[in-house]
Amino acid sequence: MKNITLGISFFFTILSFGQVSTNKAHDAIIDEFVTNCAEKHNYVFEMTEWQNCLDEGLKKDSTVASLWQQKAMPYFKCKKYEVGMSFLDKAVLYNKQEWLPYRGFIKCIFSKNYKDAITDLEECIKRYGNGYRMDHTYSFYIGLCYLQLNEYTKAEKLLDDYVNDIYKNRQQLEHPTAYFYQGIAKYELKKWDEAIAIFDKALKIYPEFSDAKFYKAICWLKQGKPREEVVALIGTAKEDAKKGFSINEDNTIYETYPYQIKFSK
Repeated sequence: MKNITLGISFFFTILSFGQVSTNKAHDAIIDEFVTNCAEKHNYVFEMTEWQNCLDEGLKKDSTVASLWQQKAMPYFKCKKYEVGMSFLDKAVLYNKQEWLPYRGFIKCIFSKNYKDAITDLEECIKRYGNGYRMDHTYSFYIGLCYLQLNEYTKAEKLLDDYVNDIYKNRQQLEHPTAYFYQGIAKYELKKWDEAIAIFDKALKIYPEFSDAKFYKAICWLKQGKPREEVVALIGTAKEDAKKGFSINEDNTIYETYPYQIKFSK
């Protein structure tokens, strides 16, 4: 029995050592072909050079998930979603825990495949818990997907829970984007008073938030507030938007976020 136990112990030690060695090998490949090759190029005008670096790395080891993700990323930023997704699927295949949440985010914000995004993000929650990607929880992005699918009651529940969780349980700083989308769910459900109160919370944190001002103005209009006050608030929102004060998520430089207002010039 003792020999069997030692044999099993030795077997798992070998497995563990192999895993460490693989990770170190992957790190070396990433350093060589991403840090010291691809990132020496600007994919905006040197996409071929960027991709060639990553392809050389994949020749050494096609299971390095980060190389597949790095191949995908610039295509999403260029709005070549189907091209990028084919590579991102490979990243998920080789490291699901790291890249499945990212794929759910990409499907929600970039390629706008909302049902597929929900599937990915719900799997993330089931497997790994309600973690974060790009400053927000997986359930937050599911809430955005439901807004875009006109399932407003589901969106409201998720966004209410998200706001309550980050401010009560996680004790994080208040986030104007979180309030904005919570307000949007109320707006779509015609809960004008609640929506206005929540937009005001967003505006207290971010006074120039043009999108929040716009939807607050529409709520005023629905409540029958004097037209001149509505027009004045929309005018202020438009001026703020011209100065660049809109949804301030990092990826708004690449994509228009749900309900983000693009004012005509």
